Amino acid sequence: MSELKVDKVSPRSGTYVSLNTVGSKNIVINGDMSIAQRSTSVASITGSGYYTVDRMGLGMSGTGTFTQSQDTDVPSGQGFAKSLKFDCTTANGSLGASSIMQIQYKIEGQNVQYLKKGTANAESLTLSFWVKSNKTGTYIAELGDADNTRQISKAYTIDSASTWEKKTLTFAGDTTGTLDNDNATSLQLNFWLVSGTDYSSGTLSTTWTSTTQTNRAVGQVNLADNTANEWFITGVQLEAGTTASDFEFLPYDVNLQRCQRYYEEIYFAFKVPTEGVTDLASAIGGMGYFSVTKRAAPTVTRTDNTSENIDTLTTTALNIGIEFNGRVTTGTRSRWIGGAKADAEL
Repeated sequence: MSELKVDKVSPRSGTYVSLNTVGSKNIVINGDMSIAQRSTSVASITGSGYYTVDRMGLGMSGTGTFTQSQDTDVPSGQGFAKSLKFDCTTANGSLGASSIMQIQYKIEGQNVQYLKKGTANAESLTLSFWVKSNKTGTYIAELGDADNTRQISKAYTIDSASTWEKKTLTFAGDTTGTLDNDNATSLQLNFWLVSGTDYSSGTLSTTWTSTTQTNRAVGQVNLADNTANEWFITGVQLEAGTTASDFEFLPYDVNLQRCQRYYEEIYFAFKVPTEGVTDLASAIGGMGYFSVTKRAAPTVTRTDNTSENIDTLTTTALNIGIEFNGRVTTGTRSRWIGGAKADAEL
């Protein structure tokens, strides 16, 4: 069972107040695939991006076409309700040298300073997860150090077709290359699904080393070689040490808030405060606040817009919210109703 760390007791109510409500041992946010703010299913994927399950990015090029979805197929009796699924819809059995497809989970450097990477006391990391595919064979999981251009890869095998299997891999601590203490990508966890010869024609780097591209995914099967192929994953946990512990289940609201640091959708409305105004700069405006402070000032895309007599509408994105300013052009009143997507992903 997961352990909740309590920091103090409230002097007013006598109730427990947790300053670190998560106390999380799992470096991976949303490893149970329960949060999917963007969509639960996206078809015709041919390139990189964030599509469905939060925090699970996709690196993809020259690989065919896939549908990605949040699925309810999960290992029985393990407590999971959701998984991340990839379904090949257009096959590519003749990969180019640079063909690539991998799940990319990016980690802020300031969140993993306790790993003491680059020192004599560097912590080992253990990765555990549940995986299922009809495509049996060798797959590669990789850790990358973006600050120092270093990496380490481990192979695992899907032994039985279309059967949930639990995998555990341990990566030794790296005594070379400290991680930057900031909000940018320092560590990256990759689950390879396809690798062209640019990434697989050498010798697999099973110990930490300076990155050599050809040594990153040696032996990886081609998940794109048949439209019958599908691949599922859930229960992803990355933790300090050499032993995999039970998966750390978090309450849905806590998991959602952790995801919202990187992506959130909000909805609001603004109205011109004075009747009869015409052609006034910034006659309409306001501030929409995020539920959670973002990792950085996000990229904002306005959605579901309904406007009345508004000319231009400018947007200023802060890590605490979005400021809107517009101009009335005609009429006696004006309003703006809509929403926004705020993306602060790594």
